[in-house]
Amino acid sequence: MAWLMLLVAAMLEVAWAIGLKYTHGFTRLWPSVFTLLAMAASMYLLAAAAKSLPIGTAYAVWVGIGATGTAILGMLLFDEPAHAGRITCLGLIIAGVLGLRLLEST
Repeated sequence: MAWLMLLVAAMLEVAWAIGLKYTHGFTRLWPSVFTLLAMAASMYLLAAAAKSLPIGTAYAVWVGIGATGTAILGMLLFDEPAHAGRITCLGLIIAGVLGLRLLEST
């Protein structure tokens, strides 16, 4: 259950990070409300998952999924660069997250 909470927390991190772009510096009400709610829910679920997972693993997985998801959506939604070097680096982050998940049980 902790891993599921962590996955949802990371997806919410992607949501609030992308939401920041739509808030226009927190000057737009509904995108700002959505972003703040996603932030709060993401932090709550991260904290809940960290009750039973090592904090280093939980935080690294949360950040890794969040950063990768945000970068991918940035490429798709905002025409951010999608060159081979950037995609390779995102693949390395994913490999690190998967490695932490696989090594957690050892």
